[in-house]
Amino acid sequence: MPRSPETVDYIVYAPWSDMKDFSPFTGAKAVLNLWAGVESVIGNESLTAPLARMVDPGLTDGMVEWCVAHAMRHHLGIDRDVCRRDAVWDPYVPPLARDRPLTILGLGVLGRAVGEALSGLGFPVTGWSRSVKDVPGMTCHSGEGGLVEALGRAELLLLLLPLTPATEEIMNAERLALLPKGAVLINPGRGPLIDDDALLAALDSGHIAHATLDVFREEPLPGDHPFWGHPGITVTPHIASATRPDTAVGVIVENIRRGEVGEPLLHLVDRRLGY
Repeated sequence: MPRSPETVDYIVYAPWSDMKDFSPFTGAKAVLNLWAGVESVIGNESLTAPLARMVDPGLTDGMVEWCVAHAMRHHLGIDRDVCRRDAVWDPYVPPLARDRPLTILGLGVLGRAVGEALSGLGFPVTGWSRSVKDVPGMTCHSGEGGLVEALGRAELLLLLLPLTPATEEIMNAERLALLPKGAVLINPGRGPLIDDDALLAALDSGHIAHATLDVFREEPLPGDHPFWGHPGITVTPHIASATRPDTAVGVIVENIRRGEVGEPLLHLVDRRLGY
């Protein structure tokens, strides 16, 4: 028999849920989000209970593996051989990771994990975040001046920022122009971090060599969207990282335990910052 909303203590919330009105859940002690991103729910005025986002080992491992795979793909130019059908034997010497500067925007749990993995492979990794961070194996920057410096050396750029009013279209035409000519952009973060039209223009001009995109303003990506047919864009269907039940359940259970004994929740969202 369904419980009355006012008797519910915890809401495990899926962002794709149709539930938009939290006001009947007057006794809710917390809303436990199943995604790392909370932009779809954080502005809901009916949600007054504490909100925790999902950070779990499976989600992090998936993101690291996807990012490393695509960074290495572009670093080594693997597409030239995967797509080769001309029967031309054309040897070349692949570069070493130590010679390929790489920048990550966003140094939360996912950004740090990806940066540490790529640094471990030998890439010179620069990281940028809103606030000052110190991550082993990475050169860290913050603020507008730090962003300019981080972008200026990014032959490979990975976007792992949360979506907030401050980060929406952070990669606009002006900032895309700061990247070295021939840079590659990889976005497993959030689609609206990029100005789509500015990206297409940068690709068409040759300033950006390629963009691998896993997230988009509208999902599923409409069939008539120019990203699908552009030779300089790889589209993957929001698979860079997923909440996996076998690891996420432990985070949910731990947060409920914490809520019941009065301990601080894990991964509590700061509504002022938006993440």
